[in-house]
Amino acid sequence: MPVSKRYRSRQRAIVRKGRVAALTCCAVAASTGSVLPEPAGSLNLYGVPGTIDMPSGESAPDAQLSMTLSSFAGIQRTNLSFQLTDRISASFRYSKFKDLNLGGYVDYYDRSFDIRFRLLDEGKYMPAVTVGLQDFLGTGYSSAEYVVATKNLGDKVKVSAGLGWGRFGSHGSIGSIGTRPDRSAGDLGGTLNTAQWFRGPVAPFAGLQFAPTDKLTLKFEYSSDAYTLESDSRDLFERASPFNIGAEYKLSDSFHVGAYYMYGSTLGFSASLILNPKKPALPGSNAKAPLPVKPRDRSALDSWGTEWTADPANTDTIRRVSAEAVANEGMLLEHMQVTGNTATLRIRNTRYDAEPMAIGRVMRAMSYILPPSVEVISVVPVVNGIPASAVTIRRSDLERFENLPDGTEQILAAAEITDAADQPRGIEAEGAYPRLSWAIEPYATIGVFDPRNPVLGDVGLRARGSFEVAPGFVLSGSVTQRVYGNYDESDRVSDSVLPHVRSDALRYAQEGSTVLEHLTASYYFRPGKDLYGRVSAGYLERMFGGVSAEVLWKPVDSRLALGAEANWVKQRDFDGGFGFQDYSVVTGHVSAYYALGNGYLTSIQAGRYLAGDWGATVALDREFANGWKVGAFATLTDVSHEDFGEGSFDKGIRVEVPLSWLLGKPTTSTTGMVLRPLVRDGGQMLEMEGRLYDSVRDYHSLELSREWGMFWR
Repeated sequence: MPVSKRYRSRQRAIVRKGRVAALTCCAVAASTGSVLPEPAGSLNLYGVPGTIDMPSGESAPDAQLSMTLSSFAGIQRTNLSFQLTDRISASFRYSKFKDLNLGGYVDYYDRSFDIRFRLLDEGKYMPAVTVGLQDFLGTGYSSAEYVVATKNLGDKVKVSAGLGWGRFGSHGSIGSIGTRPDRSAGDLGGTLNTAQWFRGPVAPFAGLQFAPTDKLTLKFEYSSDAYTLESDSRDLFERASPFNIGAEYKLSDSFHVGAYYMYGSTLGFSASLILNPKKPALPGSNAKAPLPVKPRDRSALDSWGTEWTADPANTDTIRRVSAEAVANEGMLLEHMQVTGNTATLRIRNTRYDAEPMAIGRVMRAMSYILPPSVEVISVVPVVNGIPASAVTIRRSDLERFENLPDGTEQILAAAEITDAADQPRGIEAEGAYPRLSWAIEPYATIGVFDPRNPVLGDVGLRARGSFEVAPGFVLSGSVTQRVYGNYDESDRVSDSVLPHVRSDALRYAQEGSTVLEHLTASYYFRPGKDLYGRVSAGYLERMFGGVSAEVLWKPVDSRLALGAEANWVKQRDFDGGFGFQDYSVVTGHVSAYYALGNGYLTSIQAGRYLAGDWGATVALDREFANGWKVGAFATLTDVSHEDFGEGSFDKGIRVEVPLSWLLGKPTTSTTGMVLRPLVRDGGQMLEMEGRLYDSVRDYHSLELSREWGMFWR
């Protein structure tokens, strides 16, 4: 039965193994000299396509992820930008203004978000035109709006011109559109400052870029930012001129540096790291070559009988040899059932992050082992002891399509991907259960955005392990030992009026040297067709322990999934031991997940959060066939902005990178980060491992087809 041809989206839970900061991942990628798509234009000091301090009308290549560090006159910006679609990009920025003396701090730190939309594409005569909102969701200190056009004049010259409001309308105004109001939310930030958008004085700006070589770009710019507060009121620097000049040099396609003479009085510098999930950091793969399909001898068709099934020793031998073959591919055979015409294998994939690659290798290995009479082969991937799906392919199709130019499409059309709740388990393979796995590895945690100590962190060792007692019954835990950290340098104390479910994170970091991260007993099961279940108990995460139960409805061929989770949890002691504090809460959510297509996944989770507040979390992620994921989320609850505190509501950006993309070899491990401008107590969910949706959907039809090109690899 042909499988659905709809595009499949893909999501991966961040593997808990060996988390490191995303900055480390970026540094590794930069050092490899990776081959990336050529950027449409260089990045400015705000980390968006632009000349020097002003934006341009171009967009970065689709899916480009960049980090830019820039500095001039005591103003330092750390920018993270992502090209969400071909036309839309978003940025997060953390800025430091030295000696500005604002908000009670000598050095003022500010967080801001940007969004850009390219209205028009560049044509023979038409420039590219972009409209942008800068700092539209922060305190508004750096807020600006602009419309800018850019035109390439041949291969070496590029000109830009635009109109700006807010910061970009503060010098050389040519008029005004109404009056630009002050921010109404005070210092809380986190609310849309729509009343300011495209209001107040408007001023022109312009830029010129000349590239004499492929690596060097010279820049000249007229800026409409007066830097009024920094240069006049606070004397941070002298703005003697609206003109900026500079040069940018490409050390590699993924790493650019720049130097500038700014505003007639000061020097500026920038460094940009550019990645693209569509291109691997390392070309090729060092995975061992797969076995080719072994065709059956059709000249001996009359001998393809099933007499071999009469002797149980034959099936025992097939099972034993199959387990060895699967293990040779880096996986584990849990159960196997063989009849005269069919074979069903339950496998645990511990090596390949591309799931079709695992399935294809098992199928080909079976062509060497199974008797000729076995025509139908089913591979049932098992996650946490439960079958996630069943992929069934006729052996004759494997033999027929392997070497065809369109063999990938042909085998996908011939494959049948179905629910596996009723699939036969067969006889358990030797050594499948019970099974112990463990590892000792380094870890690093980083805390940012503390105004007094912008970067805090720990490094140390983590010991983790799991003991799978029986199918679906898993005991797991992890312990960390801090070796070095500077969290004790911060004296920040939470001022939250809500229960301190997250805002005391600093105390957890300071008081815990040897920490029990989690210690749980979980049972995973299949209540019925399209249904998955989980019950967990123990120390569920660093700050809470208790009992958690979850159920998920997810048909294998559906874009939609629905789930529900209920938890009773109690807050753990700060030292990371076995003790608890007095606070307890019942929390839980109902969830809906929907794959929009082309790698976009949206979700909404509504219910009660850890502080007892009620609300919903909305998320949008973009996922790539190679395992990359970049997304954003926001949570609104019945907690008022004033009670929530600075930031007004919970929101953040998350990035996940598969280590196979960085290392060039198969592995299911990933690394990533969740970047929140602020961690407050409102809108906080329980953080625990092994949730169902993240566990099973990789083996469903929509997700498998996105990576099906790896089936023959």
